[in-house]
Amino acid sequence: MITPHEISLIKKSWSIFRDIEPSVVADVFYTRLFLENPELRRMFPSSMDEQYKKLIEMLNIVVARLERVDELTGDIAAMARRHKDYGVRPEHYNMVGRALLWTLQRGLNGEWTQEVKSAWINCYATLSGTMISATRESDH
Repeated sequence: MITPHEISLIKKSWSIFRDIEPSVVADVFYTRLFLENPELRRMFPSSMDEQYKKLIEMLNIVVARLERVDELTGDIAAMARRHKDYGVRPEHYNMVGRALLWTLQRGLNGEWTQEVKSAWINCYATLSGTMISATRESDH
């Protein structure tokens, strides 16, 4: 469960990214993801523009609704099932998480504290755990 204090830290830190062109944030994220995990590149379209928009829109929605993350469970589960159809496996979520944390750390620079890092790790663990559970349930 994400605590109210963690939600506050996540919202405050994400607000910094709202001043950065979304395609730049997404490009940095995906560049890092594919650099560390080149095998994942084939799972994405050759033109990433639409993917960039989807990533930032999804992060904006999740961050905006963190106080009511339970309301997002259905949407998150549906997204997980779509990702499974694209070939996403549970181990890929750790790869994505590492790239996301790296991107956040670079973007936040001096604002990236251990407390902010822990809040984002908890948030991502909650979301990815929901997604992994949803794909396992769809197997049965």
